Amino acid sequence: MTELEKCMAGELYNCHDEVFLGFKEKSRQLLSVYNGLPYSQKDQKREILLKLFGSVGRNVSVGTPFLCDYGGNIFIGNNVSINMNCTFVDCNRIRIGNNVMIASNVQIYTAAHPVELEQRLTPDWTPESGKHFCQTYALPVTIGDGCWIGGGVIILPGIKIGEGSVIGAGSVVTKNIPANSVAVGNPCKVIRKINGEDDHD
Repeated sequence: MTELEKCMAGELYNCHDEVFLGFKEKSRQLLSVYNGLPYSQKDQKREILLKLFGSVGRNVSVGTPFLCDYGGNIFIGNNVSINMNCTFVDCNRIRIGNNVMIASNVQIYTAAHPVELEQRLTPDWTPESGKHFCQTYALPVTIGDGCWIGGGVIILPGIKIGEGSVIGAGSVVTKNIPANSVAVGNPCKVIRKINGEDDHD
């Protein structure tokens, strides 16, 4: 398997491989231009998003400043608002559905490292190896249609948020959130059902 294939499969991979450095260089160049454009230049901003992201639907707004890692692993549906100062670490896929609102300062992470120190450190690492001193893997994040992600929310690798759900401001999402739920806290937990669904808890 190539390092890219390992990455997308959720396996340990070399994040310093040339393919990833190329992704980073492209994204940094595009973001430098994007974040410098005024709000009124919407056509120019969309052109950059089409080059940066894996796909972009209709009526998509991404506030500045915005940061991402590779860019090409971000897939956005129609009618999506991403407010200012968000960070998407898209080493694996980040899929955002239709009719989604993402407030300011939201952080979405797909990259992670093993918890055990012996597993986290790269075996036989040297500065000349061309590898990162720590082992890395990445898991996809999915945000369903109709979700609202509150300000300052942190979404960890591998998370799925079901359609129609609301994540309260400041929450840290460590486990999947079912559809049509209000979930808040650190760790984020469902507190009630919404959108006509009965709450049987």
